[in-house]
Amino acid sequence: MQITKTITDGKMILALEGRVDTVTAPELERALQLDGVKELTLDFAKVPYMSSAGLRCLLAAHKTMLAQGGRMQLTSVSPTVREVLDMTGFSVFLDIA
Repeated sequence: MQITKTITDGKMILALEGRVDTVTAPELERALQLDGVKELTLDFAKVPYMSSAGLRCLLAAHKTMLAQGGRMQLTSVSPTVREVLDMTGFSVFLDIA
């Protein structure tokens, strides 16, 4: 997986490319250092697949952002990944644009 990180004025954008699964989730966890971040955007435009390990990363980031009074958003989510988010109930509490 490739991760492109941009941080400006408390806003972090992570553009992900590739599968988010058991093998790549630790890399995503390392990229999600959210100290001082008030807005987090995860760009899923190039993510064809996400496993439960990826869901765990999203849940941890969501909880951290809530605790910090911040906001988290997922963008450009593919229908396949959206289906996983819908089936697991994550689409109920995540902001998906």
